[in-house]
Amino acid sequence: MRFDRNARGEWLVDPNELARKLGITAQLLKTETALRLVQTHVVMGRGPDEGLSRVRVRYRESIWQGVFDCNGFLINECRLSPDSLPEDPVH
Repeated sequence: MRFDRNARGEWLVDPNELARKLGITAQLLKTETALRLVQTHVVMGRGPDEGLSRVRVRYRESIWQGVFDCNGFLINECRLSPDSLPEDPVH
């Protein structure tokens, strides 16, 4: 899985890959995104985590989190429950 930026600097990810991570179809991801039921949060690493990005995607009660390196490659991922969201640095 890759995490890239478009010409406007917006973050992009393949919707088919993201849908698989969330356990839904790409079409459902598109529909639910249009309904604003998919929330994305991106944190850029600082200090010892510089060059890393943590991406958290929440869909209803499902949360997927991935850490990407400076080249946009996924290096770590996990599923989270809404009541266990950490606010720790990017690792």
